[in-house]
Amino acid sequence: MACADWSVMAALVRPEDRPTTGWGSLHTVAFHLRPIFRKLGIFSRVALARIAAGRARRPESTPPGGVVRLRHLSIRGMCPAPRSRDAGDSRRSRRRGVGPVVAQEQTYSERRAAGAALRRKVSRSSHATWTPPTDRPDPIALLERDNRLRLADLVPVRYGRMLASPFAFLRGSVVIMAGDLAGAPTTGLHVQACGDAHLGNFGVFGTPERNLVFDVNDFDETLPGPWEWDVKRLAASVVVAGRNLALGQAKATAIARAATRAYRTRMSELGTMGPLEVWYDRVDVATVLAIAREERADDLKRQLRVAKVRQRTSLSALPKLTRVVNGTRKIIDDPPLISHVDPETFDGATMIADYAQSLPPERRMLLERYTVLDTARKVVGVGSVGTRCYLSLLADADARSPVFLQLKEAMSPVHPPQAGMPEFGHQGQRVVTGQRLMQAASDMFLGWTSYRGHDYYVRQFRDMKGSVNLEVMTPTGLASYARVCGRTLARAHARSGDAAMISGYLGTSAKFDEAVSAFAALYADQVARDHQALVAAVRSGRVTAEADAQVRGRPADTRARP
Repeated sequence: MACADWSVMAALVRPEDRPTTGWGSLHTVAFHLRPIFRKLGIFSRVALARIAAGRARRPESTPPGGVVRLRHLSIRGMCPAPRSRDAGDSRRSRRRGVGPVVAQEQTYSERRAAGAALRRKVSRSSHATWTPPTDRPDPIALLERDNRLRLADLVPVRYGRMLASPFAFLRGSVVIMAGDLAGAPTTGLHVQACGDAHLGNFGVFGTPERNLVFDVNDFDETLPGPWEWDVKRLAASVVVAGRNLALGQAKATAIARAATRAYRTRMSELGTMGPLEVWYDRVDVATVLAIAREERADDLKRQLRVAKVRQRTSLSALPKLTRVVNGTRKIIDDPPLISHVDPETFDGATMIADYAQSLPPERRMLLERYTVLDTARKVVGVGSVGTRCYLSLLADADARSPVFLQLKEAMSPVHPPQAGMPEFGHQGQRVVTGQRLMQAASDMFLGWTSYRGHDYYVRQFRDMKGSVNLEVMTPTGLASYARVCGRTLARAHARSGDAAMISGYLGTSAKFDEAVSAFAALYADQVARDHQALVAAVRSGRVTAEADAQVRGRPADTRARP
């Protein structure tokens, strides 16, 4: 829900249909919707209290056209009650995730001009620099600290996967870049940020209507924060991936510049659209394939073939991941990557039952037609290795349409307090809410639960999902893919942020594109140095790394887990 949506709702109520108290009908609706608002985390506690008490600010008279603007009702962390702040104001504002606030009555042109005015305080060229501070923490020490809450027997696997290349290291070391970006210049304009928007965290998936869309697909670190952080992480990942393909510094930097330009131009288009237009906007796979054909990116076309992606379902995964044991389907062990040793694997039905309470009633009713057959721990990704991640197999009465649900531990985001920290006590709810805010369409079974003191979010494990193998892309394919990711990120940010103000700041010239690509090239050097530091730490014995091939078949750690 964008900040102006309440005034849009009010505008839809005709003056002749509104009672003499005007405000009252809308306030009554708001009052009865409070439980939903509270569950979704849409409004702050103060706003909910105002609704309950009927003390939200009321206009003295209905303005021309019958539009009643409901003020001080805002999405947490992004659209606060209007106050006179601008970029560079108090640190208290930055901690709360509050950027410069423009009155909702301002037009597109006025908001765009306000964004352009921010350049006087934070120049676009200021984004070009990266020099590691003298007190920059040791990157290996940061990784070791980040591992403290992870499963100890899987930490060597995490290091092993990060050793593969500088790009693999970048994927697994968001905690390092988050600290580095904390001191970077920002405008103070906040959005619901991905928090880890590298190239590998975009992909294809099926919507509940069975359409294939391209979107951001990882939200473990999502939170309200500066839009610049996501753009810089995306650009840096482009340069690192380009170097991994031996494209050379100039070519890789040019692709990062093109991805940033795609973000800027798409944000400009989104800034002229209404809130509903932005909310309904999406990137279909057909659009991506059309771009790939036009730019002759044959490798991108091959990897995103519609027929191939549509076959990636729970049903197709069933023979690969399971077998029949004593008449019942069970997930096949491949320790320690897939195993049944954790206590959670014996309580899968309890976890799923608790999670079901977070679903809307109609989805809960659908889920109740399924029975949990088995649950196992399954290691996924690079940055997620070591977190508690489980796979539950569910089947209907006739066992004709199996469903794999993934229960993935949601930890506190790694970004520092300068970000607008979300007001959710449950980290799984933070992830789910952020995903719904950023994605054009989300998994129909997306929800959250807690078990044994740990928070989880739940989603379908394989539901027409597809991604691009960045290790084998051609320069043309990488360039096309990076531009699509830039446009997609802009749309994801515009759903919660002020696209007109961001677009006004970005402008129509290439200054921001050049600055961010220059930063990306410098930061890619830093990633290479940090990767070598991990290589040295493994060689010296400071940390232990194991490749997947080394650990397969090794008994899983059976010690009791907290």
